Amino acid sequence: MSEQPVVSEKRVPWHLWLVGILAVLWNLVGAFDYVMTQTRNESYMAEFTPEQLEFFYGFPFWVVTFWALAVWGGLLGAILLLLRKRLAVNVLLLSFVSMVITSIHNFLLADGLAIMGGTGVVFSVFIFAVALGLWLYARGMAERGVLA
Repeated sequence: MSEQPVVSEKRVPWHLWLVGILAVLWNLVGAFDYVMTQTRNESYMAEFTPEQLEFFYGFPFWVVTFWALAVWGGLLGAILLLLRKRLAVNVLLLSFVSMVITSIHNFLLADGLAIMGGTGVVFSVFIFAVALGLWLYARGMAERGVLA
């Protein structure tokens, strides 16, 4: 007679649903921004100055690639968090690191501070903090056994 393995069902904390849903919504905004910028949607891009448009449209391929990894990795990581998958930790880390790489390009290598101004930097710092927070949160949930 074979015994069935006992699977311990870890109670899902309420905040996982709150953080996960907010993370999906937040990352959908980032995905929308990415798509609108990459498709050069006229009505969306009309808010920016000609210098800012030149800045966005002049990103090298590698920067666009890391931007895509940051955006789509963030969205996938948020979905994996809601699905309680441990893979969310690695995907959110990839998203965070990719965002850091794009920020290094934008603000250290390409004079993005002068082009985007202080508001662009403040918003980038906020994005940075959210991405780091999501990764740390997912890692904590994995360590507590909430993510399988």
